[in-house]
Amino acid sequence: MAESLRILLEGKRTAFRPGDEIKGRAEWSLDAPPEKVEVHLCWLTRGKGTEDMEVVRVETCGPTPNGQREFTFRAPNEPYSFSGQLISLIWAVELVIEPADQCERVEITIGPEAREIVLPATVSDDKADVLPAPRVI
Repeated sequence: MAESLRILLEGKRTAFRPGDEIKGRAEWSLDAPPEKVEVHLCWLTRGKGTEDMEVVRVETCGPTPNGQREFTFRAPNEPYSFSGQLISLIWAVELVIEPADQCERVEITIGPEAREIVLPATVSDDKADVLPAPRVI
């Protein structure tokens, strides 16, 4: 039997405002009973430098080899999803199986107007010389 993990978000919705409900169902089919099955709401960073991750909410499921679990999380007020030149912050709902370290992840967006914030590019040091000097009055 092939093992499988799935996360199904209600209405296939992946963009949320702070305070919105994030609803869905986690489904798993495993060859052996796991020690732990959890659904996480978390954020992670991606880009240059050290990647960070924080689990914000957890729903524990019965450690059965086959199962499904409805979940509901409230989208936190912060941090917002953002994308920048050097780093991005991504929210996700994960189904985590231990001790096998199996994980299924669905990336979502949490932000004002249910959109990520796109950070503007910064002026690099080599272009700073071409900017006009500030005027002193």
